[in-house]
Amino acid sequence: MKLRRCFLLSLVFLLTSCTVQKERIVFSVGGAPSEIEFWEKILEDFEKQTSIRVSILRQPTDSDLRRQSLLVALKARRNDPDVFLMDIAWIAQFANAGWLWELEDVVKKDKFDLNVFWPNILNFADRFKGKLVALPVYIDAGLLYYRADLLEKYGFKKPPTTWEELVGYSLKIQPEIRKTNPNFFGFVWQGAQYEGLVCNFLEFAGSNNGGIEIVDSDIKINTKENLEALKFMRDLIHKIRISPMNTFTEMKEEEVRMFFQQGNALFERNWPYAWSLHNQKGSPVKGKVKIAPLPAFKNGKSVSTLGGWHIAISKYSDKKEEAWEFVKFVISKEIQKVLSIKLGWNPSRRDVYRDKDVLSVHPHLAELKEIFANALPRPNLPYYTQISELMRKSINAVIAGKKDPQEALSELEKDIKELVARYK
Repeated sequence: MKLRRCFLLSLVFLLTSCTVQKERIVFSVGGAPSEIEFWEKILEDFEKQTSIRVSILRQPTDSDLRRQSLLVALKARRNDPDVFLMDIAWIAQFANAGWLWELEDVVKKDKFDLNVFWPNILNFADRFKGKLVALPVYIDAGLLYYRADLLEKYGFKKPPTTWEELVGYSLKIQPEIRKTNPNFFGFVWQGAQYEGLVCNFLEFAGSNNGGIEIVDSDIKINTKENLEALKFMRDLIHKIRISPMNTFTEMKEEEVRMFFQQGNALFERNWPYAWSLHNQKGSPVKGKVKIAPLPAFKNGKSVSTLGGWHIAISKYSDKKEEAWEFVKFVISKEIQKVLSIKLGWNPSRRDVYRDKDVLSVHPHLAELKEIFANALPRPNLPYYTQISELMRKSINAVIAGKKDPQEALSELEKDIKELVARYK
């Protein structure tokens, strides 16, 4: 009798364990502690609606470490994580390696409307060789922040639309403010040797009709347009002197954001996340800041580098259908609204930018629609991260005054071609 009872209890335990395991999916996500706590609340709501349990696999806050932790799991072909967030720059590498589950069939089966997303983002970022492998969750693009109060005080009625205007505004206002604040500069931007510098270069170059040219897998970067943009970046620091000397040593997103927020700059290039921080209680610039598209060179147009986080399902997941249900939940209008209102994230869905509840909390989102529609992603190449490493070293050497711009671009193009040849 005792043996029979033990057998029955063991059987029940095994069956229950199997049922729980079948319903559980693993979601890999990183970020600040407040973001993780909020994701846990979202997972609770998802479980209530679907009876599918989701476990969080916490990643570091640092994006490079997050990428590395995913690489380890995917290279090992592990079942977990089933679903994860990726920086936009990783998508091509992961897709080329065959690690991402293609979504086209489940999208068609569920008649999911992809028109809620910006076409440029889906086509240039979430598709790889024509196949849909990810979907956007959070959108980013470079913006120009400016001190509206100072422009008005010194007679400028609108923000600059050209780099020439930005320099002119700065050269008039910077000397005046320095009479009481010697640490004041006209323009702060990301120039340290990291990915943010590459994003800035692509915006400067793109606004001069330049950038990274890719023709039949041949990559060209040593162009007249790029040279002019690179010289301008260097001159902002060393010749025009409206950007601080620590631009090329220290200036990343947060360093730039805090410098501007402390009242030490007229213009700032940063991502949309800085808006809520600039206008938080106790901020010295609260109510004095506005946003605009980044300026362009005389014969160019405004260009913003596309950033953000995208969601994908691992090819090695053994719970792909459950993972797809979770993906649909995360990109639903309801959850996109919550992520925007509570975390200040920029929704991936266009319809959320017309939502009254969202706009009442974040009215500046209305101004971002056009910027996101015209934002350009970094090259959709599986070896982009290696190209970026070459670019950030070369560009940083130029803006630090250690290398001639023409020499740097010539060597950079040669190094990139050698890199591409190794991949071929």
